Amino acid sequence: MSTTFRRRVLAGAGALSLVLAGGVVGTAGTAQAATKTTPVFENCDAPAPQPDGSGNQNYTITLPDTAKAGDVVPITIDPGASPLIPGFSVTTVNTTKITLKVGSTTQVVTSPPETVSVVAGTPLDPKAFSGTIKIPDGTEGTTVEVRLDQAVTDADLSGSVFTTTCIPAPRPSAPIGSVAVEALPKDPVTTKLTPNSGKAGTAVTVSGANFPAGAVTCSALLAGAATGDTGTGTADASGAATCNLTVTKKADAIKIDGSVTPYKSFVYLEDQTGVKNPVDIEVLPGPLALGPKDGQPAVAFPSVTINGKAQSVVGVFNAATVQDFRGGTLGWDVTATRTPFLNQTTGHAMAKAQLGIQPSCTVTNPDSPSTCTAGAPGAITDTPMKVASQAAGGDELTGGEFAVGGAGMIQLPPFMFADTYQTVVTFSIA
Repeated sequence: MSTTFRRRVLAGAGALSLVLAGGVVGTAGTAQAATKTTPVFENCDAPAPQPDGSGNQNYTITLPDTAKAGDVVPITIDPGASPLIPGFSVTTVNTTKITLKVGSTTQVVTSPPETVSVVAGTPLDPKAFSGTIKIPDGTEGTTVEVRLDQAVTDADLSGSVFTTTCIPAPRPSAPIGSVAVEALPKDPVTTKLTPNSGKAGTAVTVSGANFPAGAVTCSALLAGAATGDTGTGTADASGAATCNLTVTKKADAIKIDGSVTPYKSFVYLEDQTGVKNPVDIEVLPGPLALGPKDGQPAVAFPSVTINGKAQSVVGVFNAATVQDFRGGTLGWDVTATRTPFLNQTTGHAMAKAQLGIQPSCTVTNPDSPSTCTAGAPGAITDTPMKVASQAAGGDELTGGEFAVGGAGMIQLPPFMFADTYQTVVTFSIA
C-alpha cells in the first residue's frame, strides 16, 4: 500500500511557527534498587523557529541490582533539566520515548502523557517516569549496561504535535545504569506436550527448556493438584529437557517438575457410550495482508510560507490495517520507504526535506493471540525503516488484526522553490 503526501510552499512574508522546547515528562515510580545519576551531553533538534541546542542533561536511572537473563525488570528514568530553552510560555501535553541500548538490544521506555506548563526562558525539568526493560537472553554471569540512544518528546498543543529529538554524543552514551545478571540459567519452563490430548493410556512426551543437565521428572495435574501420574526423563547440557509420562486418569495440565507457570494444557478425552459419529473439520490458513488494497488518501499537512529559516510541520499517517490469519507461529515486520519530494510537472525538488514518523501499532481485534510493537521514531528514506512488528511465537499461536500508523513531521530547508511537492510513502509487510 502507499500513502501520498503533498506540501504547498508559499513565497512571501515570514509566518510565525509555534515551537516547543523538548523535555521528558511522566509520573514518578518507585523501586527497591540502585539509583545512578549521569550527565549526558546531547544535541537536540527542535521544531523551527525554536533554535536547536546542545548541552548536558542529568539522567537519574533506578534499576534492580540483579536479575536473571530474560527477566523483565522495572526502570525509573528522571531525565533532569533539558538543554533547550523555551522561547515562550504555553501549556502542552508531553509524551516521551526514551530509546535505550540494553546490552546489545535496543528498547524503548515511553512516558505517560503529562500536562506541562512551559515557561519562557526556563528549561523544562520534567518528572520521573517508570517502565520496564528486558534483560537480554544469553547474558548470564555478566553485567548488562544501559545506555541512552535517543530521547524523543512529542508536545501536543490542541491536537498539533511538535517533536523534539535529542541525540547523545557519542551515541549511544556512556552507561547510565547497569544490572548484574545472575549466573543461574533462566527459569525452567514446560514448552510442549506431544500429544496434548488423549484418553486414559495415552503416552505423552513433555518438552522443556532451561533445566539443569541431568535427570528430570514430570507430572500430570487436575485443577492444580497432582493426579499421581508421573514420568522421568533427562535434560541435556543446553537445558533442553524431555520427559515421558502415561496419562491414566483425568488431567488438565502436565508439567516438568521444577518449571514455572503457566504449565501446558492437556485435554483429557473420556469414552462416551452410544453410537459414535466422527466429525472432521479442516482449518485452512488465511492471508497475511496489509491494507487497504488500493492505498490510503493523501495525508494533509498545512501550507508553509518561506521565511528564510528551517521549518517543521506535523501531521498524522492514516492507519494501515494488518491482518494475520495464517494460523501459525510466524511473525511479521511492516517497513516504510518513500520517494523524493518532487513536482513532476515543474521539475522542482526538495532534496533536503526530511520526513519522519513516530510509529504506532495497536491491536484492533481483542481476540488477537498476539500483540504488536511499534518501531523506533526516525526518518523515512529509500531504505526500508521498520515501523511495526509482531514477534514469532515459538510454540505459541500468533496472529490477529492491528492498525499501524503514527505521527508524521516534515522538516523543510530554509529556501526552496515555491511549489506543490509530493512524496509517496509505501508500507510493506513481510
